[in-house]
Amino acid sequence: MSGPLARARALVAANYGTPRGWVRYLLGQWDGIAGPPARFRQLQPAAIRRLVFVCLGNINRSAFACAVAGREAVSCCSIGLSTTSGAPATPEAIATAAELGYALDSHQATNLADFEAGEGDLYVVMELRHAQRLAARGIPAGNIVLLGHWARPLRYHIHDPHTLSPEYFRSCFAVIQPAVLHLIRELRLAASPCTRR
Repeated sequence: MSGPLARARALVAANYGTPRGWVRYLLGQWDGIAGPPARFRQLQPAAIRRLVFVCLGNINRSAFACAVAGREAVSCCSIGLSTTSGAPATPEAIATAAELGYALDSHQATNLADFEAGEGDLYVVMELRHAQRLAARGIPAGNIVLLGHWARPLRYHIHDPHTLSPEYFRSCFAVIQPAVLHLIRELRLAASPCTRR
């Protein structure tokens, strides 16, 4: 099967993981465009002491984002909203990160319930629903940002690659890496304390 439908499926799988990931991406883009433009984008660099990367399982996306930030000598950690503390990064995440020159071999997940929050934490999330879950737990919206604001092009939903193809892992991490670097560049220019580790 090599017709237009098969090519479309292959493109969706490589760039969004699954048709569901593509739909979530489109809904996220719509929500990001239709909602307030600065929602989950406001930074107060002087108050930021640590970046806390957040996703669901803390075994793929946020683990990789933290590895990227850590290499840049930024104070950071990562957590999951629904995970088992101590779980390792997935083999797929380890392999994909290694292709990009990052090591996730020693990563251990941290569940939000086991996380010790600190003053000056900025929660950097992958999806709008992650931001909404943190806000529902009482974390001020001003302390939460969507990593996709720093992606080029903007990406309000960075779909979870868990159990998906190696191609999608590469696409996902190729969105995360430069987005983290753009965020760090902005914080460095503003002399944020989190960049002075």
